[in-house]
Amino acid sequence: MNPLDQTTQLVIDLIKQNKATDFEFSVGRSSGVSTAVRLSKVETLQYHLDTSFDVSVYFGKNKGQASSVDLSKDSLKKAIESACMIAKYTQADPFNGLAPKDRMAWNAPDLDLYHPWSLDAQESIEIAKECEEIALEQDEIDNSDGAELSSHEGETYYANSNGLITSIKNTKHSLHCSLIAKRDSEMQTAYEYSIALDSNNLMSPSMVGKEASRFAQKKLGSRNLKSQKCPVIFIPRQASGLFSQLLGALSGSRQFKKTSFLLDSVGKSVVTDSISIYEDPLQLKTLGSRSFDLDGVLKKKQFFVQNGKVVSYLMGQYSANQLGLETTANAGGVSNCQVESNFDGGLEELTKIMNKGLIVTDLMGHGVNATTGDYSRGASGFWVEGGQIQYPVSGVTIAGNLKTMLKNITYVGNDIDLRSNLKVGSTLINEMTIAGEG
Repeated sequence: MNPLDQTTQLVIDLIKQNKATDFEFSVGRSSGVSTAVRLSKVETLQYHLDTSFDVSVYFGKNKGQASSVDLSKDSLKKAIESACMIAKYTQADPFNGLAPKDRMAWNAPDLDLYHPWSLDAQESIEIAKECEEIALEQDEIDNSDGAELSSHEGETYYANSNGLITSIKNTKHSLHCSLIAKRDSEMQTAYEYSIALDSNNLMSPSMVGKEASRFAQKKLGSRNLKSQKCPVIFIPRQASGLFSQLLGALSGSRQFKKTSFLLDSVGKSVVTDSISIYEDPLQLKTLGSRSFDLDGVLKKKQFFVQNGKVVSYLMGQYSANQLGLETTANAGGVSNCQVESNFDGGLEELTKIMNKGLIVTDLMGHGVNATTGDYSRGASGFWVEGGQIQYPVSGVTIAGNLKTMLKNITYVGNDIDLRSNLKVGSTLINEMTIAGEG
């Protein structure tokens, strides 16, 4: 029997001894290696071996929660007893409770997410060093913030008092390189990374290093801009954050608390009608895929925004109970969410269409108000005129209101970044405010 399977059975027996009305818990184990080098010297070499236990018990509508990083019988027993004691002292919450039995992941499919990598210390050091060394060989690359290689694998069991016991095994491997380019007294930083479930699908160390150096070189010679209003293109790695704000505003908890800039938005248009946003969580061997949520509810393909209009909030069982709706199996967030492209082309073609404006490649700060939608962040990127990049830009602030910004999205390109859980292409907004020199 799998050790976690044995632990799961033990936990069920221990909880039943406390006579809780209902219960749910997860027990997990993960391991991995992480190696960071800088200027050819090993800065860190870490092996990880972690275990976790999280339990919720219900006595009617009273709920108690506890956790432990020790899976010994005594520690599990203490955590369960603590959760039961907490439940007896907490106020009853009418929204507490397990998801319906018929929504549970009784037959969760295997999504081919587990691809372990037998990576030893020396090999990890050599790969990270190769990535950085190739980058430092490129013109005008003056320094390095380092290269890091990591490999992770884990397994988690979920069980509840409905009789469900299900599990998920996954892996994730990544290679990252961050560099500093210098020309005269000017310095610019840039990074590149690769991430995959299967190490065979990672970009080569040389490609990661060369791409990081290319980005850093292109940022040299940056200028400021005069304050103005103009179109803005977010490259894919920045566009994902923009749409994350939209999805966050559609979360059931924010809707219930009335802290969303898209309050009561089901049936309302929030983006142009040529854009849809959906979750496709059961895709095989795909970053972000998952067969069930943290409530043990089976996931399925579903739309949140269809033809520009909100068709559903994002809800786990608790927030669904608060709103009097059915769970969308989003306890823990979205899984492999995608923004459909409405444009046959990527950054280059969008740049030509924009004609004049700003391409945003980097964002700084956290100037986003999730309740009002006010948005103001430091940015750098490239200035475009005549449909061509003219020069790099830094030291500007882009501002607007997310509600207006989302409505002003005209195109989402097909250059989708597959490295993210939220997959989207370059995104063109027809007008934003840029604060620059004056």
